[in-house]
Amino acid sequence: MKRLAVVVSVWAVIFAVNTVQASKTDCPEQFAGGAAPDITNPKVGAKAVPLCFREFAVLHSGVTRTPLWSAEHLTKVHIKEAKNQERINLFHEEERLPVGERATLEDYKKSGFDRGHMAPSADMPDEQSQAESFSLANMVPQAPENNRGLWAHIEKSVRKLTQSEGEVFVVTGPVFQGASIKRLNGRVFVPTALFKAVYVPKRQAAGVYLANNAPGDDWRTISLSELRQLTGLDVFPSLPQAVKDQAMKLPDPDSKSHKKDK
Repeated sequence: MKRLAVVVSVWAVIFAVNTVQASKTDCPEQFAGGAAPDITNPKVGAKAVPLCFREFAVLHSGVTRTPLWSAEHLTKVHIKEAKNQERINLFHEEERLPVGERATLEDYKKSGFDRGHMAPSADMPDEQSQAESFSLANMVPQAPENNRGLWAHIEKSVRKLTQSEGEVFVVTGPVFQGASIKRLNGRVFVPTALFKAVYVPKRQAAGVYLANNAPGDDWRTISLSELRQLTGLDVFPSLPQAVKDQAMKLPDPDSKSHKKDK
């Protein structure tokens, strides 16, 4: 496992008004204990809009024009059914969001960044949910080498974990850190890193994959408590503090044979 550099967060600078809390949800089935992630740093919640989809949920930021998180409840049955779905790349704008607060297809055009799924299309068990996963509300600007390489294998590792454990809860999202943040078309914030938090009910254990949004295979495992300090998000608020403080050992993604598997 390789080390990942951590820099000073600038959430407090880029989010300044219109704060909300995110614990209430219309789709509790996607969350451990039925509780959506809590925003522990209120400035992170500026212009945040919760969205429910068929097989995942999103908290979208009108400031970054990306999700702050995408949440899924994966089961062994989901993964089996998802294998039979043909991927159809119909990326689209999210019409439920205000025009000025959502990403557009034009924002990503010729940007050099992929439209990176947070809730992966390869997790989706039916045609409708897969189509919904291509909403730009579920996307962040992602370095192509990361999206198609290390990150694809992290996603695949979580699916394998689901198959072996029966069910997992997953929350995936961006990390914005540093003195300045790049923007696509002056609008869509480019994450400096990505996280994928995993809770395994069978084990009563959780951990977080953390990887730079850049070429290379650098990643590390952190605890939910460390993720909270990094992002201002308590992604599994219903869990005991002891579970949040201890990072479980997560499957090591196979970075030696990268294959597009999103």
